[in-house]
Amino acid sequence: MNFKNKKIFSLVLSLMLLVGIFIVPVNNAYASKDTVNITILGTSDVHGNVINWSYEDGKEIEETSLAKIYSLVEKVRKENPNTLLLDNGDTVQGTILTDDLYNVKLEEKHPVIDVMNFMGYDSMTLGNHEFNFGLDLVDKIVKEAEFPILSANIYNKKDNSYFVKPYIIKEVGGVKIGILGLTTPNVPKWDGVKVTDLNFEAMDKAAAKAIKELKEKEKVDIIIATAHAGVNGEYDELGGDSVKKVIENNPEIEAFLVGHDHSTVKETIGNTVVGGPRNEGRQVVRFDLALEKENNKWEVKDRKVDVIDVKEFEASKELVAYAKKYHDTTLKFLEEVIGEVTEDFHPASEVKGIPEAQVRDTAVMDLINEVQLKNSGADVSAAALFKDSSNLKKGAVNFASVFDIYKFPNTLKVVEVNGKELKDYMEWSAAYYNTYKPGDVTISFNPEIRGYKYDMFAGVDYKIDISKPAGERIVDLKFKGEPVKETDKFKLAINDYRYSGLKTEGIISGEPIYDSDPISLRSMIVEHIRNLKTLEPKTDNNWEIIGADLDHPLRDYIIKQVNEGKIQIPTSEDGRTSNVKALNVNEMIDAGLIPEEVLKEHNIKIEKPVEEQVTTEPAVEVKKEVTTEPAVKKYSVKTGDVLWRIAKKFNTTWQRLAELNNLKNPHLIFPNQEILVP
Repeated sequence: MNFKNKKIFSLVLSLMLLVGIFIVPVNNAYASKDTVNITILGTSDVHGNVINWSYEDGKEIEETSLAKIYSLVEKVRKENPNTLLLDNGDTVQGTILTDDLYNVKLEEKHPVIDVMNFMGYDSMTLGNHEFNFGLDLVDKIVKEAEFPILSANIYNKKDNSYFVKPYIIKEVGGVKIGILGLTTPNVPKWDGVKVTDLNFEAMDKAAAKAIKELKEKEKVDIIIATAHAGVNGEYDELGGDSVKKVIENNPEIEAFLVGHDHSTVKETIGNTVVGGPRNEGRQVVRFDLALEKENNKWEVKDRKVDVIDVKEFEASKELVAYAKKYHDTTLKFLEEVIGEVTEDFHPASEVKGIPEAQVRDTAVMDLINEVQLKNSGADVSAAALFKDSSNLKKGAVNFASVFDIYKFPNTLKVVEVNGKELKDYMEWSAAYYNTYKPGDVTISFNPEIRGYKYDMFAGVDYKIDISKPAGERIVDLKFKGEPVKETDKFKLAINDYRYSGLKTEGIISGEPIYDSDPISLRSMIVEHIRNLKTLEPKTDNNWEIIGADLDHPLRDYIIKQVNEGKIQIPTSEDGRTSNVKALNVNEMIDAGLIPEEVLKEHNIKIEKPVEEQVTTEPAVEVKKEVTTEPAVKKYSVKTGDVLWRIAKKFNTTWQRLAELNNLKNPHLIFPNQEILVP
């Protein structure tokens, strides 16, 4: 090599070394094990929505589906390879594709699990609806899933072993992560007969045991939890379904995916970030954890939670193509016409935002109750409207039409009740309405009670007096023209979900004398329509709401404003309950919402308050007598409360509470009812 070449070689080598000085630290920083950012994506309550298609309506939808979720997931995985994808249950139930095809064809591959395998899920936690079709379906999806299915608080009765895995451990970016699954322990309340071989434990207690094992035995760096339950719980007094309690008793959890309530959750409890998405694949929860390694130990330095709507994402073409065979099978299933309907069964709403079927008797509810009575031979039937817009529309009827009016895979039960139990049940249901106030021009619903918990009855005639408080509303209750007495006996037809709930709450006590399982109520409705061929909407008008004088001169004006979209019917904070507050003309006038010209047109004068006269009379001191009455405070009844549990909470007896509150029926209390406690 000559001098010139040597000089060039030396120069090139120097440049390479110089470049290396700058490049190597960058690469080291990228691969550094001292800091790492981990993203956790969470889904919950997808309810079988694989692709963005509504089988009931026969059209594409923009708001939901695993297909849209997958587009979001792929985007985030490109941004951060250290990403986990977790599901939180109520996943394999909820559509015609799942409930009426693949959940009953156990020999076929399950489409939801197959698609989740395709998406690369890291885990799934069992929800309550996974048990709707029995343990055989749960066993099937556990075997088919290429990811672990979790629940740390469900045990086999025979040997107290875990029913499924309690947790898994994943190493991401050098961090050892424990992922814990929990399921609402109220499953026996809804699917009791299907889970007789299982025990369900309070979530906080099960979490404590699993977390101890994860820390001491598995030596994980951080713990993430998923629970198919709400933050505050639904029936926490019945067995510990509160995520908040889990966090308070187990503060080691860094991030917590919640669900079951179908509402958006984005908050921090203690140091734990908590997130929950809306149902049907509308949203995805995103947790971001920034970790640093100090003294050979990973510490979470920053944590964030966000909830992302999938509406703006395109459905993944790859996933839609992958799921096409399942979609096509479902569409073919819906080609059969099972009957013809002459007119719509659910009348148009007089007031936009207030479903007619929840303020008066309608043909859609009478049809469901008629099917229940016909198939069971019962005296009385009760059923709920599962969806505000449920309707059998004029024209050809297929399976999708029936799914629209009965979306859950319930079975039918008959139980013997006495007249007192029947009336108590009806009072429980009638608590759905808010109490009428003078000036109300609409009837409204209790925001704490979901529409699917409001049952309407057939086989009896009755009135609901909403001028009276909850618990005293059912009047003129008659069976075959005769007043119902407390000692009368009736065969009552209800679905399995309602039976379990009423039995747990002590409203009814008998064992079923008829059970349609495994034949679903939806199948019964299909057969009923198929046999009749042509259906006309019929209503027997056996019930009505009374005690509400809605005929104010301004009512027509207010209703017109609502129907034109100028006045909104109030909804609950989570958006799940419509019409939660009556439109009150007096309140609207006081708030200045009614124009003066409208008031003048109807000759309505606004009376100004009379100013109080000022007197110069000297104040007279009144000495108060000292009493020895024990101090009391007010307690607001929560969903699932019963009197003896409230008594236990306040270290007293249910008899004392009944006496203190002059309760006519101590076994009948209602959500939001205020009772005095020591």
